Amino acid sequence: MLMRTDPFRELDRLTQQVFGNTAGTWSRPTAMPMDAYRAGDQFVVAFDLPGVDPDAIELDVERNVLTVKAERRPVAMGEHVEMQVAERPLGVFSRQLFLGDTLDMERIDAAYDAGVLTLRIPVAEKAKPRKIAIANVDSGNKQINA
Repeated sequence: MLMRTDPFRELDRLTQQVFGNTAGTWSRPTAMPMDAYRAGDQFVVAFDLPGVDPDAIELDVERNVLTVKAERRPVAMGEHVEMQVAERPLGVFSRQLFLGDTLDMERIDAAYDAGVLTLRIPVAEKAKPRKIAIANVDSGNKQINA
């Protein structure tokens, strides 16, 4: 059902893990970890977005491409606060999934709970397995001579 993800975004994610975030993080989207699986007649995709406000998440579907964008903004600190360690990445995170034609993109359900964005995409009716009736054609007049 899931066709593929963008390999260049994966390369960017790995590069950031090795070299860390740079000052340009705010202008360059980074990837977000995800799990994807089929559960019955639904395809489920879960994205890790801890610390992201639900209002800072955008979902778009165009043709067979699902795009998820989220922004983790800095936490407002008091006037006399001195940061000691800042390892949590800030900025824009994005991910594109190329979905197969067998998914019903008109009925995507999205929920955000405990820092996880979960999308449930139903399998299209045309893609579900079905039985095909076989017509019995009665030959009526044919006889077999022995």
